[in-house]
Amino acid sequence: MRRLAILAALLALTACAVPEARLRTGLRSAGLSKPLSACMAGRMVDRLSLLQLRRLADLPDVRGATTREAFLRSVRSLGDPEILAVTTSSAALCATGIAR
Repeated sequence: MRRLAILAALLALTACAVPEARLRTGLRSAGLSKPLSACMAGRMVDRLSLLQLRRLADLPDVRGATTREAFLRSVRSLGDPEILAVTTSSAALCATGIAR
């Protein structure tokens, strides 16, 4: 029984780690710095649903963004105010060093 509980806990941790790693990689592909991408991904996976994270990952314009502003314009095109709010606040807090 104890092994089953440990296995369940490990699976739960893995389920959280995969979306964060994919998001971090996607943010890097969008041209954001490694520290900014890591900070933003950590905040965003805690605040967005898996469906919202998938929508963000499927956004084709993000890969071609060359600035934070271009990236946020692409995110805005999704039409999801929660994704936009979380992405914008994460970018601002991480860029200023308030969030780590």
